[in-house]
Amino acid sequence: MKKKLNYEQSVSRLEEIVELLENGELPLEESMKIFEEGTKLSAECYSMLSKAEQKITQISDIENETINEEDSYE
Repeated sequence: MKKKLNYEQSVSRLEEIVELLENGELPLEESMKIFEEGTKLSAECYSMLSKAEQKITQISDIENETINEEDSYE
Protein backbone atom coordinates (compact mmCIF):
# COMPACT_ATOMS: atom_id res chain seq x y z
CA MET A 1 0.00 0.00 0.00
CA LYS A 2 1.35 3.41 -0.99
CA LYS A 3 1.76 6.12 1.60
CA LYS A 4 -0.49 9.13 0.94
CA LEU A 5 1.55 12.13 -0.11
CA ASN A 6 1.07 15.61 1.30
CA TYR A 7 0.44 18.55 -1.03
CA GLU A 8 4.09 19.49 -1.52
CA GLN A 9 5.12 15.90 -2.18
CA SER A 10 2.27 15.50 -4.66
CA VAL A 11 3.26 18.63 -6.57
CA SER A 12 6.87 17.46 -6.65
CA ARG A 13 5.81 14.08 -8.02
CA LEU A 14 3.61 15.80 -10.61
CA GLU A 15 6.62 17.83 -11.75
CA GLU A 16 8.60 14.60 -12.12
CA ILE A 17 5.79 13.04 -14.14
CA VAL A 18 5.59 16.04 -16.46
CA GLU A 19 9.34 15.84 -17.06
CA LEU A 20 9.16 12.12 -17.80
CA LEU A 21 6.27 12.54 -20.21
CA GLU A 22 7.80 15.56 -21.95
CA ASN A 23 11.06 13.66 -22.35
CA GLY A 24 9.23 11.19 -24.60
CA GLU A 25 11.62 8.32 -23.94
CA LEU A 26 9.25 6.07 -21.98
CA PRO A 27 7.44 3.19 -23.65
CA LEU A 28 3.76 3.85 -24.29
CA GLU A 29 2.53 1.50 -21.58
CA GLU A 30 4.68 3.15 -18.90
CA SER A 31 3.70 6.60 -20.18
CA MET A 32 0.06 5.68 -19.76
CA LYS A 33 0.68 4.43 -16.20
CA ILE A 34 2.41 7.59 -15.06
CA PHE A 35 -0.12 9.75 -16.90
CA GLU A 36 -2.84 8.01 -14.89
CA GLU A 37 -0.84 8.56 -11.70
CA GLY A 38 -0.49 12.23 -12.64
CA THR A 39 -4.21 12.71 -13.19
CA LYS A 40 -4.96 11.11 -9.81
CA LEU A 41 -2.36 13.30 -8.09
CA SER A 42 -3.76 16.38 -9.81
CA ALA A 43 -7.26 15.57 -8.54
CA GLU A 44 -5.91 14.99 -5.02
CA CYS A 45 -4.04 18.31 -5.10
CA TYR A 46 -7.18 20.10 -6.26
CA SER A 47 -9.13 18.49 -3.43
CA MET A 48 -6.50 19.49 -0.84
CA LEU A 49 -6.52 23.08 -2.13
CA SER A 50 -10.31 23.21 -2.07
CA LYS A 51 -10.38 21.98 1.53
CA ALA A 52 -7.74 24.52 2.53
CA GLU A 53 -9.71 27.30 0.83
CA GLN A 54 -12.90 26.25 2.64
CA LYS A 55 -11.10 26.25 5.97
CA ILE A 56 -9.62 29.70 5.32
CA THR A 57 -13.06 30.99 4.37
CA GLN A 58 -14.56 29.55 7.57
CA ILE A 59 -11.81 31.08 9.71
CA SER A 60 -12.19 34.44 7.97
CA ASP A 61 -15.97 34.35 8.43
CA ILE A 62 -15.59 33.58 12.14
CA GLU A 63 -13.03 36.35 12.53
CA ASN A 64 -15.27 38.83 10.70
CA GLU A 65 -18.23 37.86 12.88
CA THR A 66 -16.14 38.40 16.00
CA ILE A 67 -14.99 41.81 14.78
CA ASN A 68 -18.55 42.81 13.91
CA GLU A 69 -19.78 41.71 17.35
CA GLU A 70 -17.03 43.71 19.04
CA ASP A 71 -17.92 46.77 16.94
CA SER A 72 -21.58 46.51 17.92
CA TYR A 73 -20.67 46.68 21.63
CA GLU A 74 -18.84 50.00 21.25
